Amino acid sequence: MTRLAIDAEVALRLIIEGRPIGEGHTLVGAASLRSLVSAELYRRVRAGELETRAGRELLERVAELRIRLLGDRGSRAMAWKLASELGRDEIGPIETLAVAVLQADALVTDDPGLVAAAEGRVPLAGYDALFG
Repeated sequence: MTRLAIDAEVALRLIIEGRPIGEGHTLVGAASLRSLVSAELYRRVRAGELETRAGRELLERVAELRIRLLGDRGSRAMAWKLASELGRDEIGPIETLAVAVLQADALVTDDPGLVAAAEGRVPLAGYDALFG
């Protein structure tokens, strides 16, 4: 079984595409993931990029995404440590990296900042790895 950590953008892409995760894969993410996806969907509706009904339907799919969300003491401490090591002003985006370091075999993200931060800390996998 492969544990793959994903960020909110990857989660959003998954629910929009509606593709099933490959057999033998388990998803993990930061506890804030659902809130971040919800905020992005709301932003898209407000900007007129997405119809309200479609946004609400996608919001329901967020709840159906089979993912273990982590925000325990260990994850928070690791996020703090990594943000400090990386000289980050915000800890939020690093929460996904912390979960990946602690709980995943690889990190799936298209975020250039997370990709750079992951170097030497956790292996990276492309989006298509979720389905193979």
